[in-house]
Amino acid sequence: MTNKPTFDPTRPLELLKACSVYASTPLVDAVIKNRHVLIKDESARMGLGAFKALGGIYAVGQMIKETIGTPITSAELLADKMQDKAKSLTFICASAGNHGLAVATGAALFGACARVHLATPVPEEFAQRLRAKGAQVVRSGDTYEASIIAAMADAAQNDGIHLADGSWPGYTHAPHLVMEGYTVMAEEMRAAFETRGQWPTRVYLQAGVGGLAAAISYMIRLNWREQPEIIIVEPTAAPCLAESVAAGKLVTVSGPVSDMGRLDCKDASLLAFEILRDAADRFVTISELQAKSAVAAAETAGFSTTPSGAAGLAVALAETSERPLVILSETAMGGT
Repeated sequence: MTNKPTFDPTRPLELLKACSVYASTPLVDAVIKNRHVLIKDESARMGLGAFKALGGIYAVGQMIKETIGTPITSAELLADKMQDKAKSLTFICASAGNHGLAVATGAALFGACARVHLATPVPEEFAQRLRAKGAQVVRSGDTYEASIIAAMADAAQNDGIHLADGSWPGYTHAPHLVMEGYTVMAEEMRAAFETRGQWPTRVYLQAGVGGLAAAISYMIRLNWREQPEIIIVEPTAAPCLAESVAAGKLVTVSGPVSDMGRLDCKDASLLAFEILRDAADRFVTISELQAKSAVAAAETAGFSTTPSGAAGLAVALAETSERPLVILSETAMGGT
């Protein structure tokens, strides 16, 4: 992997279209607090309620394809005629929510197995959703970072495939695939804006480790005909990308636990850092109260989301922009 990651959105789109649950999510013109906002609503993404379905499902399918050399022409065909080697594959990850559900869903679709490590604070309701997808759930440590360490050890000791959505030196292939899956969303938006003929002037992208923000930013800079200002939004409790970019290297941040659970990441993804240090125009942090207020504002317009999902909206509503674009990254039901 070079210091300048590249993505090919045609690869995930081809594989995801083999899944009957794939469809483009809506891009809506909404009025919230008397402000016109463009909203990419991920609440129904592939039946999982979050954008992470794109990355986790694609990464599982692509890694199976790489391992067994079998093209995936349909989820049903691969599941029915799975080779013995593919049946024995176990994908292992840590999760604070939606990434684990995406990996578990991908494993179920393509005939493999999944094991997801959850930190103690992750609600049991989410663990039950994972088990319903056929995944094994392991409780590992009191923090997300501790569950990542446990997942890495599990994969190394038990011949599993570690599939994290964050990246670090020496570990980039799997998270690169996850991020490549997210580029499908950017292409869906680009196609819509090409048809409409009117493009956003600012794009607000919330970030945890930064995979979504970086993938969307990469595609915007690559092929959007009109270039917006890109603003990266992080919790005040976990500005790992902002501080890393300011330092010119990856740094670990410290802070309290945030209600923006999927964004409460103290370490940035290496790949995301490499992209966002050039592609992003600025970084903004928001408080817990700002995120909760944005959730309430979204509800008044008929959108169901979480503090994590509404983080970009929180800043868009606080600033003045002619055509702001935000991503409601998860539904309230799918966000735990």
